Amino acid sequence: MTPRDPSNGSHPKKTAEEAGAEQPPAARPAPRKSAAKSGESTQAAKNARKAALPEQAARKTTKKATKKTAQKTAKKAAQKTARKAAAEPAAKTAGAAGAAAETTAAAAGTAEEAVTRKAATKKTAARTAVPKQAGAQRTASPRAAGRTTAERKAAVSPALDAGDRRRLLEGTHHDPHAVLGAHPVPGGVAFRVFRPYARSVTVVLDDLRAGLHDDGDGFFSGLLPLPEVPVYRLLVAYEGSVQETEDPYRFLPTLGDFDLHLIGEGRHEQLWRALGAHPMTHQGVAGTRFAVWAPNARGVRIAGGFDLWDGTAFPMRSLGGTGVWELFVPGVGEGELYKYEITRPDGSTTMRADPLARRTEVPPATSSVVHASHYEWNDDGWLARRAERPAHEAPLSIYEVHLPSWRPGLTYRRLAEELPAYVRDLGFTHVELMPVAEHPFGGSWGYQVTGFYAPTARLGTPDDFKYLVDRLHQAGIGVIMDWVPAHFPRDDWALAEFDGRPLYEPEDPLRSAHPDWGTLEFDFGRREVRNFLVANAVYWCEEFHIDGLRVDAVASMLYLDYSREPGQWRPNEHGGRENLDAVAFLQEMNATLYRRVPGVVTIAEESTAWDGVTRATHHKGPSGFGGLGFGLKWNMGWMHDSLQYLSHEPVHRKYHHHEMTFSMVYAYSENYVLPISHDEVVHGKGSLVSKMPGDWWQQRANHRAYLGFMWAHPGKQLLFMGQEFAQGAEWSEARGPDWWLLDPEYGAEADHRGVRDLVRDLNAVYRDTPALWQRDTHPSGFAWVVGDAAEDNVFAFLRFDAEGSPLLAVSNFSPVVRADYRLGVPDDVPAWHEVLNTDAARYGGGDVTHPHPVKPEPQGWHGRPASIRLTLPPLSTLWLRPA
Repeated sequence: MTPRDPSNGSHPKKTAEEAGAEQPPAARPAPRKSAAKSGESTQAAKNARKAALPEQAARKTTKKATKKTAQKTAKKAAQKTARKAAAEPAAKTAGAAGAAAETTAAAAGTAEEAVTRKAATKKTAARTAVPKQAGAQRTASPRAAGRTTAERKAAVSPALDAGDRRRLLEGTHHDPHAVLGAHPVPGGVAFRVFRPYARSVTVVLDDLRAGLHDDGDGFFSGLLPLPEVPVYRLLVAYEGSVQETEDPYRFLPTLGDFDLHLIGEGRHEQLWRALGAHPMTHQGVAGTRFAVWAPNARGVRIAGGFDLWDGTAFPMRSLGGTGVWELFVPGVGEGELYKYEITRPDGSTTMRADPLARRTEVPPATSSVVHASHYEWNDDGWLARRAERPAHEAPLSIYEVHLPSWRPGLTYRRLAEELPAYVRDLGFTHVELMPVAEHPFGGSWGYQVTGFYAPTARLGTPDDFKYLVDRLHQAGIGVIMDWVPAHFPRDDWALAEFDGRPLYEPEDPLRSAHPDWGTLEFDFGRREVRNFLVANAVYWCEEFHIDGLRVDAVASMLYLDYSREPGQWRPNEHGGRENLDAVAFLQEMNATLYRRVPGVVTIAEESTAWDGVTRATHHKGPSGFGGLGFGLKWNMGWMHDSLQYLSHEPVHRKYHHHEMTFSMVYAYSENYVLPISHDEVVHGKGSLVSKMPGDWWQQRANHRAYLGFMWAHPGKQLLFMGQEFAQGAEWSEARGPDWWLLDPEYGAEADHRGVRDLVRDLNAVYRDTPALWQRDTHPSGFAWVVGDAAEDNVFAFLRFDAEGSPLLAVSNFSPVVRADYRLGVPDDVPAWHEVLNTDAARYGGGDVTHPHPVKPEPQGWHGRPASIRLTLPPLSTLWLRPA
């Protein structure tokens, strides 16, 4: 605590008139009355002045003596203090440290004399201007007059009191800047330094030096007779070394009131700019600002490579009631490792990674890394174009990738040389990256996140990841990233009970524990936690130019009873099962992201029939809730039903025909993505082609026909890596796709290459045919031709673009050729041209195709005025457009 000015006695900065006015009545010189007003004779006035001359002469003599005595006393005291302070560290230091301390001691006396003379001159001038009483008492300075015993003692000994020492040693001091550093006190400026293991500490003022007294336990202090707090540095001598450094406790806070206000309100949309570690220049000095939210902590210190992982000497200060702790550490720059040493409410300590760290060590190491981005983007053209059309009205064909295993061993920058070229060649519009945020266990595939603001260090630095995104954009490919705000792991160095109590997770264990994954759910009802997540969504899109977020496990967030038995959950305030806090969070996240980032899209992985997932947040539905505000939603029902249908032997499919048609009952209730994702090709489910019945030829034919049906169905498409070339084995994160299947030396290479060629052509025709994507979310964009041909295992429908131009899609999921199969069509199309046939020879099929235009006949069929006759290949899908 900074000592205050004396509560009584003259103030050293007051004028002579003010000081005289405050003197007690008995101490003030008696005022002389005017001779005219008092009626005294001129002679009487002369006598009075004459009588006063001896007293004035005596007073003048006393004043001169006082001035000289004060100067000598101050000079001797300063020299003595400097010699003592400089001599002690010199006696303790050996080798190089001893030589430095001797130099310090020699210079300290000169510094003290100069500082003393300057201070004594100012103080003497102030004393001369103040009227004095007669007697020896007038030699005392006005600052000392009336000073209490405690204040006089503080002016001599600036050492910390026992309470502050104890709290600093225990790591429980909430305001170390109030006691450490330099502070104006009665008698000058008090310097206090806390450097455990130091042999001596010297204050360096320009070319002057003054050694501090060793108070024990790593504390050093000294009082210099300075008029104000100077700019200074510290010379710290350790065993065998001497370091000249800045004092972290001489700097003002680096966070302003506005930042703290937004954090307190839970509305800081760029939270990563306020919290975390930020290299910066502060008050003209280079260093790093550390800031962390830990409202339950009794104290927070910084430990890292720069202090040999002993945070004792670097306690942080608490900034008001926000729960934010902050410290600017001079000399710490990019690449430094660090963690926060948090003293819990029970007095124990824990070492924690920074929740806002923008870079981490490579797992299994867990430290945070000080980072500043230097990347220069080259995707301005892409960013300007991506907002031209909303995602649900644009072509969207997604290739899902697990970066660490797509080409095992490649870094972000190596991936940037191969992935964009591969995806562009196949014609996908976007890639979707399985979670990129840092995670400790690779087997979680990134779905158990510990570093929400840091791309995984397994593949490179954050700037390396930016390079990959940039190269994808330059290749015309959008980047969607899986984002996991539903839960986090229990690792004791990450978010779980971060400051000793539930913080990011709810206090109620029935709400905090996620029953499926052994993780903890976020406390969506706490505004700071919502802010942490909302800002994180904004962070990826603004800082890394991510074009969309696919939000994982939305259903587990929306329902309080998700995967819980009766008695294992508590209803909401209305007695329902909906998690109202999670609803509010998702609405806020979507509204904020769409407002801040033009052209972005959010996609919900939501597996239930929750009403209004892709409805605007301000539009209420039948349930009374506003929409969640997502742009798109994964159609998990379509995925499950269609794969179930394909798994049956063709002879049994007629009994499951509805599994392929039911999706059209609800196709326009949301804006959908049709996902064949990683979840469908792991954990014993087998790859997509291995789900198909029959021999190898039939499996591949089913696979191709299914992809053709999927690309024509209303909704956007997503396909997981490896399925584009009919990989037979299910995916393994350790092995990745079986690229050897495409080796020309492999005997069945043509079979796999044919499927990949089909995917390339599907994407090419899809992008060039607005009927397949322009009205994905509007019923006018779809019409059944025949949806009840269960005995034939045939599905036929029309797709329309905004101008009414159609595309005819026909799928035959039976293993027989159906010749002259009649289908009703509009009568305003003079001829139909086959633009895609999954049975073509180049894809590995039997090559039952229609090379010539097919003309309609005036015979009505299927309720339409005209019809065409087609030969349907076995296990195939055909696309036809107006010729």
